[in-house]
Amino acid sequence: MSNSPRRLIVGNWKMNGLTADLSEIEEVAWNIGELSADVAICPPATLLQSAVRITAGSRILLGAQDCSAQEGGAYTGDISARMIADCRARIVILGHSERRQYQCETDAIVRRKAEIALSAGLIPVICVGETEAEHLRQETLAVLKSQLQDCLPAALNETAVVIAYEPVWSIGTGRVPDQGEILAAHTFIRSSLIDAYGSVGAQLRILYGGSVKPENSAEILALENVDGVLVGGASLRAASFLRICEATGT
Repeated sequence: MSNSPRRLIVGNWKMNGLTADLSEIEEVAWNIGELSADVAICPPATLLQSAVRITAGSRILLGAQDCSAQEGGAYTGDISARMIADCRARIVILGHSERRQYQCETDAIVRRKAEIALSAGLIPVICVGETEAEHLRQETLAVLKSQLQDCLPAALNETAVVIAYEPVWSIGTGRVPDQGEILAAHTFIRSSLIDAYGSVGAQLRILYGGSVKPENSAEILALENVDGVLVGGASLRAASFLRICEATGT
């Protein structure tokens, strides 16, 4: 649709990548061409500033995989949203299921982080999605409703938030929901965003994440209200990530 949001492809490197792997980011940055989409990579924090430097002048966006729920202060080991912005990164992934599971992050914490990220000028990519048990109980939409209500900032003045639907049971497993399930989830999220933010909600980007790879990216991106993808393992190598980016067209 001509009035649909501009697509966004985000690579989440998770806890992968050393200095030698910066060449993969550099290759993506200088080979994405004139796509009809924005492309971002979120490397580990140790590589972020170097990644920004080697991609200067390209069209690629760089981001972080998390930020602190505090603006600053005596929080050893935390990285603030302002520090991320100071690196000239543009986006930050928040509320990923792995953070929720292993770091016990709640919806309230995710919301606080999103508000801080916005105040620092970053674009938060807020992750939502159901576990396998919830999926089997057919509770997907109820889980999404609760997460969206509790994770999203109360008000937005611009289209500065991205939602990533990531069914937890699909992440890293190779199992992908069928097209009807993805469509139902994204349609529900779109309706919820419009209810919350009015016309702004119609333009917020909704990404799909969960075992996205070159072989299935085109069919996923063809679905209504899928405005891009959040890519895990397939983003670690330029060749596979570029193939996913190319699925958006020019």
